[in-house]
Amino acid sequence: MRIDRKHLLNAALAVLGGLMLRWSFGLHPVWWLAWVAPAPLLVAALRSSKRMALGWSLLAGLIGASADLHYHTLVMPLAPALFVTLLLALLWVLVVSQARRVMLASPSPWTVLAYPLMWCAADTLLAHFHPDGNFDSIAYSQAGFPPALQLASLLGVSGLVFVLSLLPAALAWATVHGWRAARWPLAASLLLAAGCLGFGFARIPAAVPAQGELVGMAVIDDFIGPRVPAAQVERIWTHYEHHVDTLAGQGARLVLLPEKIAVLRPAQAEPLRSRMAALAARAKVWLALGVGIDDGHRTNRLWLFAPDGRLAADYVKHHLAPPERDFAAGSAFAVQAMAGHRYGLAICKDVHFAAMGRDYAELGAQALLVPAWDFGEDGDYAARLSAVRGVETGMPMLRAAREGLLTISDAYGRVTASAPSAALPGATLLGRVPAALPGTTPYTRSGDLFGWLCTAAALLLACFGGRRWTGLAYAKSASSTIR
Repeated sequence: MRIDRKHLLNAALAVLGGLMLRWSFGLHPVWWLAWVAPAPLLVAALRSSKRMALGWSLLAGLIGASADLHYHTLVMPLAPALFVTLLLALLWVLVVSQARRVMLASPSPWTVLAYPLMWCAADTLLAHFHPDGNFDSIAYSQAGFPPALQLASLLGVSGLVFVLSLLPAALAWATVHGWRAARWPLAASLLLAAGCLGFGFARIPAAVPAQGELVGMAVIDDFIGPRVPAAQVERIWTHYEHHVDTLAGQGARLVLLPEKIAVLRPAQAEPLRSRMAALAARAKVWLALGVGIDDGHRTNRLWLFAPDGRLAADYVKHHLAPPERDFAAGSAFAVQAMAGHRYGLAICKDVHFAAMGRDYAELGAQALLVPAWDFGEDGDYAARLSAVRGVETGMPMLRAAREGLLTISDAYGRVTASAPSAALPGATLLGRVPAALPGTTPYTRSGDLFGWLCTAAALLLACFGGRRWTGLAYAKSASSTIR
């Protein structure tokens, strides 16, 4: 049986592309690889018939999406986790197939814009309409590389998605049609990428602007559930009290504990509330901690106690994680002035949504306090993702996560202090709050305007961009592509 060399090469390109997607866009991304990772897949799609291109896209998408399969099984049963993996793969199929259709319908190399526009549309729609937002956005591959992140202060995540996607599309076009034919889009994409990185390096100051007060964090991974023995419960709370007293003695004026340390009935919540109020008053600190309250409808809350022991804020989480589908969501915001700074309150998944950061920036918050509960594998990813919100809005982020990291990040997305969480006796972190940027960022003022403009352009391309051009130029282009 004769093996078709063209199909064999395209299969190899699809597998290579899938592996590069897996290494670029999972929970532990290689940031620099993300700038070229989709190129082999796009080359395979452009060189193939429509049916084969769909197959190569699905193959590469499944390889890439499988990177997070084990993580998904931590937050949901196996069957839904497999379904989510398939949906992520199908998203790659949709974007690549639509971009391919436009790129083959015209001999113009500027049709490479179809691919970044399609990705921007998908990312923007997910961010606004999916209950989990755009948690898997390809833009977050750059969360560990602050120079690239600075574009988010201008255009949000959509801007970074566009720049990341343009270069591999231009490389793929040049590979299929010749480097001379694609010289202008390729040069433009390289200049755009260089310009964005140059802007990022120029925007970030050399020194970390740590001008605020000392803050402390304390995290104990152990969860206080209904079946935990009373002696263990008391041991956990006693250790938290010890950590708060120690951090206060070291100069902390604010202490942040993690999300949902315990889920309590009202009869259990009142004694704990009094105990934490007394702790804040004794240590003379602002004390923030997360608890769940089950009074017939469960809520995930952040209690903030003032140094005089009063309950200054009782915030309810807005965006619920998959294991919290039976919890009631909140809608109110909370901003509290503490020691000369105005802090916004959020819980874990809340800061996965860019609108949350913009709302707090518009309310005058200068930093966000974020108790969290991660799943071990996603600790670094979740911390970096939250830091992106700080870049968008010019605010530092203070995040204390169980089964994750304790982090302080500045307004440029740099982590200025970090420590891994731990089981009893727990882990602590002491650091200063970096200064917020003066005024508001362009993205805070414009919101997702760029993303919606790209979405509108992508919809127009989807409706009208696939109409084939006639003439010799197109005939030659299509013939060389499919042959």
